[in-house]
Amino acid sequence: MSNIRKRKVFSALEVAKICGVVNQTVINWIRADYLKSSITPGGQFRIYPDDLRDFLLSRNMRVPNELSKILHEEKSMIVVVDDDHTLNELLSMQLMQHFPGTEIKQAFDGFEAGAILATVRPKVVILDIELPGINGRELCKQIKSDSRFSSPLVLIASTLNTPNLEEHVKSEGADAFFRKPYDTVMIANFIRSRLKW
Repeated sequence: MSNIRKRKVFSALEVAKICGVVNQTVINWIRADYLKSSITPGGQFRIYPDDLRDFLLSRNMRVPNELSKILHEEKSMIVVVDDDHTLNELLSMQLMQHFPGTEIKQAFDGFEAGAILATVRPKVVILDIELPGINGRELCKQIKSDSRFSSPLVLIASTLNTPNLEEHVKSEGADAFFRKPYDTVMIANFIRSRLKW
């Protein structure tokens, strides 16, 4: 379940052709923070299809058929991060039943989660707080503060009974807090309410 699938990304030149403008116009959009992008080690801009679609819609521009086709073919993705292998497997299997066709990736510690998140752009990340390596709260802060992660929903789960824990994790960027053991129906309903899946 944890194999990494390569996503389509566009160069600035490809975006320029799609939008019918010159390459420098796209670079200007990126530098002005109108269009989200990432930068390769060689300094080239790369734009994900969903960011391009959002930019086009925000400017009342038509979404080309080529882009619509790519977006339609891409699966939605959820990343489950929990060092308890049994709970991780159980939650992942139940989420597949709730969201057929959605790709589920699993990580069992904070470092593995970071490696996955550097490669893919999930719509949802479910984090246990007590993780080996980078803990769930720190990882949540990183995801929410770095635009390269494309602002996925972050759901934090824990067995801890720390006072005001839910308020603390939400103030650090979590979109929701759930007590463990996982209530998959509650989690699935929350995801549906936020993402219209």
